[in-house]
Amino acid sequence: MVDVHELLNTWLANVTDEELLAELKAMQEAGDEDAITDAFFQDLAFGTAGLRGTIGAGTNRMNIYTVGRATQGFADYLNKAFENPTVAIARDSRNKGELFVKTTAAILAANGVTSYVYPKISPVPTLSWATRYLKCSGGICMTASHNPAPYNGYKAYGPDGCQITSEAADAISAAMNACDPFKDIKTMDFDVAVEQGLVKWIDDEVLDAYYDAVTDKSVNNLTDEQIANAPLKLVYTPLNGTGLIPVTTVLNKVGITDITVVPEQRDPDGDFPTCPYPNPEIREAMQKGIDLCQEVKPDLLLATDPDADRVGVACADGDDYTLLTGNEMGVLLLDYICKMRAERGEDLSSKVAVTTIVSSAMVDALAAEYGFELRRCLTGFKYIGDIITGLSDAGEVDRFIFGFEESYGYLSGDHVRDKDAVNASMLICQMAQYYKLQGKNLVEAMRDLYEKHGYYHNKTVSLSYPGADGAAKMAGIMKSLRSEAPAEIAGSKVEAVVDYATCVNGLPAADVIEFDLEGGNKAIVRPSGTEPKIKLYIFAKGEDAAAADALIAAIEEDGRKLLS
Repeated sequence: MVDVHELLNTWLANVTDEELLAELKAMQEAGDEDAITDAFFQDLAFGTAGLRGTIGAGTNRMNIYTVGRATQGFADYLNKAFENPTVAIARDSRNKGELFVKTTAAILAANGVTSYVYPKISPVPTLSWATRYLKCSGGICMTASHNPAPYNGYKAYGPDGCQITSEAADAISAAMNACDPFKDIKTMDFDVAVEQGLVKWIDDEVLDAYYDAVTDKSVNNLTDEQIANAPLKLVYTPLNGTGLIPVTTVLNKVGITDITVVPEQRDPDGDFPTCPYPNPEIREAMQKGIDLCQEVKPDLLLATDPDADRVGVACADGDDYTLLTGNEMGVLLLDYICKMRAERGEDLSSKVAVTTIVSSAMVDALAAEYGFELRRCLTGFKYIGDIITGLSDAGEVDRFIFGFEESYGYLSGDHVRDKDAVNASMLICQMAQYYKLQGKNLVEAMRDLYEKHGYYHNKTVSLSYPGADGAAKMAGIMKSLRSEAPAEIAGSKVEAVVDYATCVNGLPAADVIEFDLEGGNKAIVRPSGTEPKIKLYIFAKGEDAAAADALIAAIEEDGRKLLS
């Protein structure tokens, strides 16, 4: 059992950072047992996505000591696995990002590992790009994706630009566990590391090459005359993150220039003052953009999350604006890419599209229509990246045409190995032009696909389990579902229970349980790998939208009871 007070005293005796020390003293003086326990009851875990947690003092927090411990572990791993290792480093607009970057680069330098560092905030896909382009041994991005403002994170990448493998994560974790954050971390002055060439700044040539790689992924078949007849009008919000310059640069390069940026969310701001949860999946984050759309009357609203790897879209729908889901946008983009490639006379039977086990079943209908090979993988874009890398290693990377996950992540090329909202933003806007020529917006285009293929509706429900006992409660729920699986959900018989902990269909073992219901509907339960949440993914197909939604609501009601 962890003695949180002993750990608190150890930190009080060793911490030199004044801000963290003040926080620790305040905890102790107030006798705030909940705060002390939550800060020290565990070490912030290092998984395949690296670290993620709230910023603050303690072993369960993001701070220079937990970042330092992870970096020492990463350095130990790199020095064993590579000769003269190098690492690319980036950060998004999160608070403490620059501090964590400098802390990381200084520790790597002291361990003989050279860093290539973006001098300004930069999206996750540009980090994946730099790792590959500069032929680095690994990459690190300081980001907490779409989490609330109190969070930051430490996302680790392998030499292929994909999030590190489970094996690498285990090796780094083992090295971390052997490391005392106050005694065993090698470091040096950051400026001295720069002077000695152990830290190098990434120059604009790398970003320019990235922009070229993104625009090369265009599949637009419209003529200049057609584009002139359908000029796209766009409202865009980077949600106070990193997307502004990369997204507008790429859109301008492909001729989309009528862009109105949401002023309150234009500039980088780690406090995210207008959207406490800067996630383009939710309406609250999009509301400022929607309000502006009511004035500007654009063809669509586009929003990228703080690290610009996810993108969300809303379009006019009667008197209001409707948000497209991640599944809907994934289906729309895949259908559009296939249409454009087919128009060029390409044979799609040799092509590969990739999505996850929790993404829309409508993708199977697209595969049947266009003839491409569909592969499904576990949740997490690293698994999509692994499939792209496998195709590349086999000399078949040109077969890959698109990958997406339901949580608003998309990628149409092999230039990076992570989701890329810059790439997706270009494709979405070009697709919007294509449909504008037909007198439709993207919401209307999606309804046409429902009419054609059936009303495949989806919903993701996230249930939170905060605090020190949250992890134990989550584990207990998953254990109960395995030992006492329900016989029916929402009045539908459970025809099969698929436990992905047993390596289903050759996939790696995962803490995921799928309940296949009669009628082709299903519910999938998965604990989040980055937050204290369990996610319930619901899939239903109805004769029309109302029927599908009714099934979704019934499955959700029973699902919430199972996870309570």
